[in-house]
Amino acid sequence: MRFRKEHDSLTYEAAGVSINAGERAVELIKPHVRSTFRPEVRGDIGGFGGLFAVDWKRYREPLIVSSTDGVGTKSEIARIVERYDTIGIDLVAMSADDIAVQGAEPLFFLDYISVGKLMPERLEELVVGVADGCRQAGCALIGGEMSEHPGLLESDEFDMVGFAVGVVERQKLLPRDVAAGDAIIGIASPGLRSNGYSLARRAIDRADLRYDEPAWKGATRTLGEELLLPSVIYTKAMLDLIAHVKVHAFAHITGGGMPGNINRVLPHGCDARIERGRWEEPRIFSVIEQAGNVSREEMQRVFNLGVGMVAIVSADSANAAVDRLRTHGHDAWRIGSVIKGHGDVQIVDR
Repeated sequence: MRFRKEHDSLTYEAAGVSINAGERAVELIKPHVRSTFRPEVRGDIGGFGGLFAVDWKRYREPLIVSSTDGVGTKSEIARIVERYDTIGIDLVAMSADDIAVQGAEPLFFLDYISVGKLMPERLEELVVGVADGCRQAGCALIGGEMSEHPGLLESDEFDMVGFAVGVVERQKLLPRDVAAGDAIIGIASPGLRSNGYSLARRAIDRADLRYDEPAWKGATRTLGEELLLPSVIYTKAMLDLIAHVKVHAFAHITGGGMPGNINRVLPHGCDARIERGRWEEPRIFSVIEQAGNVSREEMQRVFNLGVGMVAIVSADSANAAVDRLRTHGHDAWRIGSVIKGHGDVQIVDR
């Protein structure tokens, strides 16, 4: 094999990866990461692995619960709008809330951020959101990774993945005791969270709508800002609800909408009956529906329609559950009931 000698010596930077930019990014994110630390965190940024000292004496039969997820093509909205400091909240919400659904307390979180070109200040903005989300969820950001992928991603493109770990006492694991007659409580989501963005973007493109114009006539936010609203993190409210009300189950309304998520916690012989009209649906969903001529069934199957989390409780605990959730600043409503059936989710008009 023969090599041509006339070229200058090749460097990693010339190949598209900057070690210096990576080192500067680490220095910029350190204070944000440290702001999430809990007393159990051991060590600091820069180790080969995050350290977390669990007090196992608090538990009789602890179960470790883990979850991983990303932000999907919501990252494209952040890129278009050129706002990067909130999408990290979405990243934490997707995994931390999945853990809380099982009755578990999220303990720590790790992130993986890949970019086409590492711009330290932009990376800092992304981590600002992750740190904010971790503080909201009560978990520590104890590690992560950033990587530059020249040739695979354009210079302004990025993707994010998160990993959360929590713990729950075996006897408190959810779901349990779901039965016909239970009440279904919906907890408000002001926007899409991190699901359905590929359909939303296609509908917006089809209707020639602009991301920098008002989301609808009289709207105070642009369409881009409306679509970039960060996911509500329900974790602390969910754990508090468990402590005060006998919760039978939670369902995180992500991809698949209510039909594809509530059914995951229904026991054999039960259906969920949801009544549309019992909660306020954010207007952004009707914008997408009309822009893309999306059917009602498809909207229900893809989007949360304003309900980002569902709690299932006994009927006599429904009012107490709604009141408790509202003390945490969440709008909540009784939106349906568990009935006898075959594991289906029925969505009907009120």
